[in-house]
Amino acid sequence: MPADPLWTAKQDSVSLPKHFGLPGLRHSIGLARWWHLGLDMLWMLNGLVFYVLLFSTGQWRRIVPTSWDVFPNAVSVLIQYLSLQWPNDNGWTAYNALHLLAYFLTVFVAAPLAILTGLGMSPALSTRFRPVSRVLSIQVARSLHFLTMVWFVVFVVIHVSLVFTTGLRRNLNHAYANQDSTSWAGLVVFAVILALLIAAWVAATPFTLRRPRVVQRIGFALAGPLQRLFQHVDSRPGEYDEDDISPYFWHNGAFPRSPAYQALYDGGFSDWRLKVHGLVENPVELSLEDLRALPHHEQITQHFCIQGWSGVAKWGGVSMTTILDLVRPSPEARWAVFYSLGDGPDGGLYYDVHPVEQMRYHLTMLAYDMNGEPLSYGHGAPLRLRNEVQQGFKQVKWLAGIELVADFADVAGGHGGYNADHEFFGYIHTI
Repeated sequence: MPADPLWTAKQDSVSLPKHFGLPGLRHSIGLARWWHLGLDMLWMLNGLVFYVLLFSTGQWRRIVPTSWDVFPNAVSVLIQYLSLQWPNDNGWTAYNALHLLAYFLTVFVAAPLAILTGLGMSPALSTRFRPVSRVLSIQVARSLHFLTMVWFVVFVVIHVSLVFTTGLRRNLNHAYANQDSTSWAGLVVFAVILALLIAAWVAATPFTLRRPRVVQRIGFALAGPLQRLFQHVDSRPGEYDEDDISPYFWHNGAFPRSPAYQALYDGGFSDWRLKVHGLVENPVELSLEDLRALPHHEQITQHFCIQGWSGVAKWGGVSMTTILDLVRPSPEARWAVFYSLGDGPDGGLYYDVHPVEQMRYHLTMLAYDMNGEPLSYGHGAPLRLRNEVQQGFKQVKWLAGIELVADFADVAGGHGGYNADHEFFGYIHTI
């Protein structure tokens, strides 16, 4: 735990070396996520085609154990490999026991686990499917996701090493030329593909830095349909109780430093008003006392930060359904824009946009209390948003106003939020 009571999670983040990260810059999670999620969609599509072909051709029998003998046989093969005495077998006709187990674990255990643990880090799904998230919490999911990645790396390194050392041309012909021979065909195809992959990897970072919005649009085109599907998942309370409340809940974001905010804070927010306006029949300006006089809403939920940390807290305040019933949005209102009293990290107004339909979800609220106490300065006093199907950076703190609009193209940078304008995040982040 940091000694500074207002130390933020973003200050605590550590960057990968630029040669490993993509695009290799500090605080570039937005662009990195589009690469990650976009390629995930292509990887899952490839896997689906692979499964269909595997079972439609009967080839699944080559990588599924059918006898307990596979385990002692695998140990025997492993000993031969470790002694550098290669087993006398032919993968063109049948895999040895160790190959069979490695392929089975990769195809039928690691690959599905990578997908499940990835979705386990989704705020929308984790909050909705409580029996699953009780076992596969975000931190358990993150750990398993990482270990699955380690398995893939180890598998690839060992597998490629053995391909190269146990008969290079014959093995590459099996994989790339669909023939059991020692011709150069497979090696040539492999070399061309490897060169293309290296060129793509080298070009990815400069392309991303020069064309960030192109990367964002392509990434959203690939991952957007899945995110839009999950944004319609309405969650209900009851997953956590007071025993689950985190003993430490990270601060994050750029704290408001303006004299105007300081004056409001020093005055106990007696002069603060929440302005709710835009495409509504009854625009209002609500004091903190007005909000406390409305029907009270309370929930214990988990906060999902896009940086990877999480925390459970009890939030008290007003349901957004109550606010909408009060102001009565017009049918044209499709988006709720939340404005903060604080600026963004790079200066300028901090805001975020949410679909109006999510404002009537059971776990969407305006919180003025946290764990039974009024919101602290670091956690968003006097008021903050909680929309539990979205990532943490969209939970706008230090609220100044809410505007109902038909389109957000003319709001600030026009991309649906401060982080979307400045760091190329999307306006939907349910996974």
